Amino acid sequence: MEPLSPQMVYNNLDQLDQTDVAASAEMRQQVQDLLADGEVSLDLRQEIAERLSQANSLLSRRTVTGGDSY
Repeated sequence: MEPLSPQMVYNNLDQLDQTDVAASAEMRQQVQDLLADGEVSLDLRQEIAERLSQANSLLSRRTVTGGDSY
């Protein structure tokens, strides 16, 4: 699987709350990989980290059922 561009990772974070647990975990891994990539500009990494933080905040307010977590 080819790594996604930073812009695609950024855009995918808008859909984090609309995916199943496995897809959400994969998106989060893509974000972590991108944030650790020193070749991606610091400004872009900060924007992505902020969007992830916002997505996490929204997900934490969502009702959790069964074995799910945000």
